[in-house]
Amino acid sequence: MENLFGDLRFGSRRRTRATACLAAAEYVGRWGWTVALGAAPARAQAGPCPCGRSRCAAPGLHPLPGRPVRELPPGAALQEVRALWDGEAGASVLLPAGRSFDVLDVPEPAGLRALVRLERMGTQVGPVLAAPGGRLLFFVALGTAEKLPDLLYRMGWDDAALDLACHGEGAYLAAPPTALPGQGPVRWLRRPCREGAARPPQARLLLGTLAYACHRGRERVVAAEPAWLAS
Repeated sequence: MENLFGDLRFGSRRRTRATACLAAAEYVGRWGWTVALGAAPARAQAGPCPCGRSRCAAPGLHPLPGRPVRELPPGAALQEVRALWDGEAGASVLLPAGRSFDVLDVPEPAGLRALVRLERMGTQVGPVLAAPGGRLLFFVALGTAEKLPDLLYRMGWDDAALDLACHGEGAYLAAPPTALPGQGPVRWLRRPCREGAARPPQARLLLGTLAYACHRGRERVVAAEPAWLAS
């Protein structure tokens, strides 16, 4: 890691590049994830992300369909990381979903309530990202996005009535130290560990608690609305 740290002696652009390189090297080397090079955060998005997803976890930062994607595979060498970021001092660090994990996306208040309850019950929770826009992202087993409506239905929940989404194949997550345009940095609420990175939990272990927390959160919002607005 010497050469990466050597960049820290210079200006802020090199420090930014060095920090991104260190994070990318950890993701591909230590945790075995694919990393993608994203755009440099510019300014706040006007409207939804151009990808068209209602819940995008890397708005305005990820490659769009038909455009080249620059990625590092799991286990990539440090030299490959440096080469990918060469000349891209402000580039974002992105994690493609649907490769090693899918991600459940919930409002932060509901996610925090669910996280406390899950950990009190002794449930093993995988990595959790906190996005500056007020969302928590729970890493879960691959294939969850495709099964989510059925999983919720089996648990007695209507997925359309919950503010709960899942990012799977084709989606990207902004990963620390990336900042979302006009919002601030993404951060780890629960950092990866070897077990959680290699084998994220099955969605069914978290989903019931997350769905209930989202439902209660919606109830509180509706109860707080004036009668004419809630009707």
